[in-house]
Amino acid sequence: MTRPPRSLLLLALLGGCSLAPHYARPGLPAPQTWKTAPGWQQAVPADGAPRSDWWTGFGDATLNDLVTRAIAHNQTLAQAAATYREAVATTQEAHASLFPTVSANGSVTHTHSGSGSVINGDTISGGSGTTGTGTTGTGTTTGTGTGTGTGTSTGGTTTGTVSRGNSSTNYHLSLAAAWTPDLFGRLANTERNARLTEQARLADLADAQLALEGELVTDYLSLRAADAQIASLQATVDAYQRSLTIATNQYNAGIVARTDQFQAQSQLASAQSDLEGEKRTRAQFEDAIAVFVGENPAGFTIPNLGMTWMPVTPDVPLVVPSTLVERRPDVASAERQVAAANAEIGVAKAAYFPTVSLSASGGFENDSLSGLFSSAATLWSLGAQVAETLIDFGARKARVAEARAAYDGTVANYRQITLTAFQNVQDDLIALQILTRQQTLLSQASIAADKSEASIRNEYQAGTVVYTDVVTAQATALTARRALIQGQVDRQNAAVALVQALGGGWSDTDLARGSDAARAAAAKPPTQP
Repeated sequence: MTRPPRSLLLLALLGGCSLAPHYARPGLPAPQTWKTAPGWQQAVPADGAPRSDWWTGFGDATLNDLVTRAIAHNQTLAQAAATYREAVATTQEAHASLFPTVSANGSVTHTHSGSGSVINGDTISGGSGTTGTGTTGTGTTTGTGTGTGTGTSTGGTTTGTVSRGNSSTNYHLSLAAAWTPDLFGRLANTERNARLTEQARLADLADAQLALEGELVTDYLSLRAADAQIASLQATVDAYQRSLTIATNQYNAGIVARTDQFQAQSQLASAQSDLEGEKRTRAQFEDAIAVFVGENPAGFTIPNLGMTWMPVTPDVPLVVPSTLVERRPDVASAERQVAAANAEIGVAKAAYFPTVSLSASGGFENDSLSGLFSSAATLWSLGAQVAETLIDFGARKARVAEARAAYDGTVANYRQITLTAFQNVQDDLIALQILTRQQTLLSQASIAADKSEASIRNEYQAGTVVYTDVVTAQATALTARRALIQGQVDRQNAAVALVQALGGGWSDTDLARGSDAARAAAAKPPTQP
């Protein structure tokens, strides 16, 4: 049996060599459970997590439709998808560099040399003189001798040989191959860096989609809260208008002072101003939603539901704290960047070693097309080149140090993002618990304030209290109603924030197998609405 050449064995062994440090995910201690607000039962995390379509828990068909449209048409998400596709192409290019390149070349060359008429004797084309054998004259030139002179030939016959130049045609056809063996892992680590960066961009795409969903849902819930505020303020304006009428009638009847009328007018104008301001707030939320779904705000409207909108706050399942880093796309992106920076160290260290390039070519060349593929027309060549930097005055050492520093920076960034992720969950969890308690108290306060307002208004009509008491009761009731509506939407937005903090149903397993939805969304440019 023939043994393979030692050089090939050496290439095979070196081809699996990598100078990148062994990689392990940076460690960060995680708590066993989540901290809760005082007075609340300890939260019990489970393996469950928010669903990928978590916004459906709010039970609003209009919201579901808006999120679907935003995912399909949002331009910020389209930009993130394009960045991901760019990273995929970069990975493919880096992977291709591991293999040889093969090229083909074919040519046909026609060559012509020489021109004019040359005679072995006299040149009879005329000119400034003749030199040759014979004498130029009129008639037939015969004899031997040498003649010189100037003048113009006027006739005669000269005997000689005429040359028209040389022509040739050459046919060439060949194949060539070139390969740079990855002896010290430079190309493999470059490809690994590109692949890990691609995974980071995929996580960035998921993070951009989660951020889009969260912002859209928050703005939509705030818009519905503005609907409720507008309806409440409109009812308050109507009530204040009736109170102004009562105060005016009682003043005209001489029962009360004119200050009661002025107070009623002031209170009415203030409520009307608040109503206009709430309308402006609603318009801003509506315009923001239009941009989220990729539409021009000028032609986009969402019907006002008024007080018919019933706020729903879904329960948000908690995850085990130690699994949070696997469920946050921003944390996963930061971790992939750490791994990519680790591979880049291997690329920098490989510069200390030589680069070997191999080349081979073979083909046919002949001056006849019919004989192009004959054995006599074959040609081939083999070549090898070794390049090594001998002196660079510390440039390679500096590049390795630069790569290590970049790695340390990505580690610090990963740990900071992870700590912030734990903070987000903890803050939003406590906020949701406290806001749930606040909503109950605000509801009780609003009910009591409404009853107080009605009672004092009746007493004023009976003449038992002054109008200042009515103004105070009405202002208290309005403040309580508005605070209740705001408390409801604050609780909903806290639930949205908690879902986002928990990763919104995402998992880092999507990076290994590829999120089907993310890859499908990134595979083509976004459609226009």
